[in-house]
Amino acid sequence: MSENSGPVRPLPRAELAATAAETTAENPWPLRLLNAKITEYVNRMSALWVEGQLVQINRRPGAGMAFMTLRDVDADMSISLTILARDLTASQVQLTDGARVVVHAKPVFWPKRGTLQLQAREIRPVGLGDLLARIEQLKKVLAAEGLFAPERRVPLPFLPRTVGLVCGRESKAEHDVVVNARARWP
Repeated sequence: MSENSGPVRPLPRAELAATAAETTAENPWPLRLLNAKITEYVNRMSALWVEGQLVQINRRPGAGMAFMTLRDVDADMSISLTILARDLTASQVQLTDGARVVVHAKPVFWPKRGTLQLQAREIRPVGLGDLLARIEQLKKVLAAEGLFAPERRVPLPFLPRTVGLVCGRESKAEHDVVVNARARWP
């Protein structure tokens, strides 16, 4: 109750904005509407394959689910990941902290907590052996196309006219190459 004017009554609500861009400070969306819109959007997403590193694995005996976190191997990003125990057993993957995997999962948004997670359907290990197998498979495909044939090889020129350098703009690598090239071939 307010000291001067009696009980505090909510302001009459204007009609809610149809899109997020139409909201204002005077006519905001309630959180439940925002979360409903996010849920609707995420539910339209299809399942996808994503690669990452497993951490914080929590598999309770007798539980129907295993919980873990999937971290990006190159960036400081992560997302919660769940998988049904029967799907995990079917995939025959040994879950260990730090294991690199590819996961077939569907994004799910939990509106009450406002959290996004992935519900995995399949987990496959990715490691050096798998990577080498993929490289060997690619080599076989390229060899079958004749790309490694000796008659297709082009001899390298004694002095190239152009040199390609892949690095950051104005990086030390670029500076070193330019300085050394100018010193050797003025």
